[in-house]
Amino acid sequence: MDLKDIIDLDTFPIDDAGFRAACRQEFDDTGVFVMEGFVRKDAIEAVRDEGLANKDKVFKSAKQHNVYLTQADEAFADDHARNRLVTSSKGCITDDLMPQSSALRTLYNAPAFRSFLCEVLGEEELHEYADPLSSINLHFADKGEELGWHFDNSSFAITLMIQAPVKGGTFEYVNAVRDFASGEMGFDQVDAILDGETPVETINAQAGTLVFLRGRNSIHRVAPNEGDVTRILAVLAYNAEPGIELSEAARMTFYGRLN
Repeated sequence: MDLKDIIDLDTFPIDDAGFRAACRQEFDDTGVFVMEGFVRKDAIEAVRDEGLANKDKVFKSAKQHNVYLTQADEAFADDHARNRLVTSSKGCITDDLMPQSSALRTLYNAPAFRSFLCEVLGEEELHEYADPLSSINLHFADKGEELGWHFDNSSFAITLMIQAPVKGGTFEYVNAVRDFASGEMGFDQVDAILDGETPVETINAQAGTLVFLRGRNSIHRVAPNEGDVTRILAVLAYNAEPGIELSEAARMTFYGRLN
């Protein structure tokens, strides 16, 4: 499958310097960039069918965590923003279970796509994970499942909606809640968000929508899926340096195995 059969290159000319510059400017200004209809309908449906055919291999996990994705800090009370718990429950299919012929793998590996990502993200290079599980993941959220409020450990995330839910499952975020570089953790803002007192931005992405997010300082979540259609999201994970593996602890948490 050629890249033109996967990406709508007429609407999204990813090789064009002016288009790249405009995308980077919007991402730099907002920390979020949404490209609705980026991947063509036929390609998305093929990826969806691949995922559903392997749904029996999904690793299900449900856990509580704080929004910083760290261990509790005894210097703070249990009800302090630093230690308050939220719930994440979802399923995951790992990279090694994605067919070699998948349009998703073709997209992930395409030099033109990776070059476009580098330009928008401001990275010199992007590399796949060295471990066999982490580069391409399909996340499944059935009715009642959610991704709790959190900050990312990585500086950017790239996701592609494969199958949108019919009710609920909305992506919600609040920009610039903390400043990771300076150590400002935004405790008061986190409390207000967890208490439902702060307005949030939302994205109701349809199948084929590519989303860039700088989630290290912007808190975000996926609200509970309230419908009978499974929400399926592809996460395309890259590193700025080669040879990096997701930690063994993280692989056991997210995938239930190391390889």
